[in-house]
Amino acid sequence: MAKKRPQTKAKRPQLTDEQIPVVGAREPCPCGSGRRYKACHGRAAAQAVTELVHRPFEGLPGECDWVALRELVPAATVELTLKDGLPEGVPSVTLATVLPMAWPALRRDDGSVLLGLQNDTPSGDLSRDLADTLQRALTAEPGTPVQARRAPADGPRLQDLLDPKGSFEPVVHDGFEFWVPDPENATPDVTASLERANAAAIPTVKLTGVDSAYWCETPEKNHLRWVMPHPEEQLLDALARLHAAGRSSLGEGTRLVGSFRAHGLTVPVWDLPSEVRAEDVEKPAAEFAERLAAALATDAPLTADERRARGGLTNRQVTLS
Repeated sequence: MAKKRPQTKAKRPQLTDEQIPVVGAREPCPCGSGRRYKACHGRAAAQAVTELVHRPFEGLPGECDWVALRELVPAATVELTLKDGLPEGVPSVTLATVLPMAWPALRRDDGSVLLGLQNDTPSGDLSRDLADTLQRALTAEPGTPVQARRAPADGPRLQDLLDPKGSFEPVVHDGFEFWVPDPENATPDVTASLERANAAAIPTVKLTGVDSAYWCETPEKNHLRWVMPHPEEQLLDALARLHAAGRSSLGEGTRLVGSFRAHGLTVPVWDLPSEVRAEDVEKPAAEFAERLAAALATDAPLTADERRARGGLTNRQVTLS
């Protein structure tokens, strides 16, 4: 029998954790361990991208409106300002609630970029996922959509890419016609997607007198949904004080019915009679904002009635994210 030659292992270059690239979960780990990526360096990467960031838009201008456009508003756009300015060949970057065919982003024929906000994302950090999509859209070929992917765990977040001093002024639309600047040349798929989206859109109006409050119309009754920046416990105490005192409504026939939790913020919700339009609640909302500010400044213990009111409001909370 021939003797077996002694096995010699070539020395592999040593890579630091920061130098290990992201590969497919079942591929060999680039570190040279011989294990699959998901069982080696991919384990830490997976944990990093799945860890939930409760307030992904914290620190961005218009955090409350980011939350509203992500969870509550069907059709809206916002012009975004990049920290380093627009790259050559990109005339504008626009955030949109939804894009045709549920694309994460789109580089239009003229080079402008549309970034979709309401898409499902693969990690627990919505800000990082959106930043990765935005970066890829800025360098995509004009006229092409950007597909979803898992963002690198050490990639930038929106807070790294957007100008912290830039404005955030949502424009609410009646439908999704902003998708197609040239409707006659839209593809059949895009046209069909536009028709479906328009049919499902709930009429929505952003109030002008207070921040981040949105009136919407539904078949049975209308609603006001108001995204607020205050800490949840403090806000619930203040709402309970007003509710127990009979001062939480927005006028006759209106009622504070509960709240949503969304991306680390609280969204009080009022039921409105079907005849109450957005312009009808502008003044009552501004007056409520003053009452709420006074209640937020109060630090006295809740009374028994206020505790009962708080319990009722807490029981009627719904978590959206």
